[in-house]
Amino acid sequence: MTTVQDVPDILSPEFARNPYPVYALMRERTPLFWHEATQSYVVARYDDVERVFKDKETQFTTDNYDWQIEPVHGRTILQLSGREHAVRRALVAPAFRGADLRDKFLPVIERNSRELIDAFRDRGEADLVAEYATRFPVNVIADMLGLDKADHARFHRWYTSVIAFLGNLSGDQDVAASGERTRVEFAEYMIPIIRERRSAPGDDLLSALCAAEVDGVRMSDEDIKAFCSLLLAAGGETTDKAIASIFANLLANPDQLAAVREDRSLIERAFAETLRYTPPVHMIMRQSATDVELSTGKLPAGATVTCLIGSANRDGGHYAEPDRFDIFRDDLTTTKAFSAAADHLAFALGRHFCVGALLAKAEVETAVNHLLDAMPDMRLADGHVPVETGVFTRGPSSLPVRFTPNGA
Repeated sequence: MTTVQDVPDILSPEFARNPYPVYALMRERTPLFWHEATQSYVVARYDDVERVFKDKETQFTTDNYDWQIEPVHGRTILQLSGREHAVRRALVAPAFRGADLRDKFLPVIERNSRELIDAFRDRGEADLVAEYATRFPVNVIADMLGLDKADHARFHRWYTSVIAFLGNLSGDQDVAASGERTRVEFAEYMIPIIRERRSAPGDDLLSALCAAEVDGVRMSDEDIKAFCSLLLAAGGETTDKAIASIFANLLANPDQLAAVREDRSLIERAFAETLRYTPPVHMIMRQSATDVELSTGKLPAGATVTCLIGSANRDGGHYAEPDRFDIFRDDLTTTKAFSAAADHLAFALGRHFCVGALLAKAEVETAVNHLLDAMPDMRLADGHVPVETGVFTRGPSSLPVRFTPNGA
């Protein structure tokens, strides 16, 4: 175990401005340390974060979610283990892969993308964050669930409140209270709709969740509400950040943007590298079930462990030139980048690998294809330098671009 010496705190303004140099110092000097403010052990190197994510339930659990996410979502699939987790995952997973995703929800994704782009394609300018990235995944999720997209502003407010609660490392009481109010408001909104779908199902994800059954187990109204809350927050926030980041990275590397524009099969590589280089989620917590020996020190049983994904994904012991964005790198396996065998850590790994990874992939690939079609000469607005914000989740706060309007 090392102690923090001359390394900016993860709650400091310096860290918030640019965490990547701080991550480098942590990997070198304090790869495992106790952080008093969050009452957690912080893990910074790739091998140790990978170990925490992939180890068996007898060593690391998600018990931390009892206090970290249950106050805003209710009890979710992330908190479950063993057979209970396997059954719940089997109930929800089919909608996010294979034929259901391709045949039922890909048209929803494409329609929502085109509707947003149509609002600015003839204008010659747009902010890809405000006018597209923050709206697209929320609209898709609302459509998938069969909810009214006219409630977009409410959905966005709810998921913003939830993400603020999850990233409330400093313990701000106003942020905590807002998150807890969101749980009540979301339940008041969703439970009547869930009951209505049980009695009159439609051809939507919410109806499918109401009807799903595995080994005689069905989801309760509260189970479905909690999953929808999780989907809205996790799916909205992370895909929002991913779309903004992939364009920020490509616009900062014009040769790679040109390559992707010319060969759209490279979008998959660009997304995988974005997940490594600028992951939407920078921190995920776990709980140690026993004393565990990591490569950099020992964790006691019952400890909260903060895994720094943003640091692990820039670990020079695992990637060549880790601080360089390179869609052609040969130490990132694109073919498995969206599976539990991924060699980046942006979706976590193991049994709690992100169930929505393929949905995110479909959304991002659609977004890049549609935006490049609409804006083939896209460029950053004069003088604009993208600025990332956030600590728990992170991405560009705005991305104003200019382009030749279609038909001009």
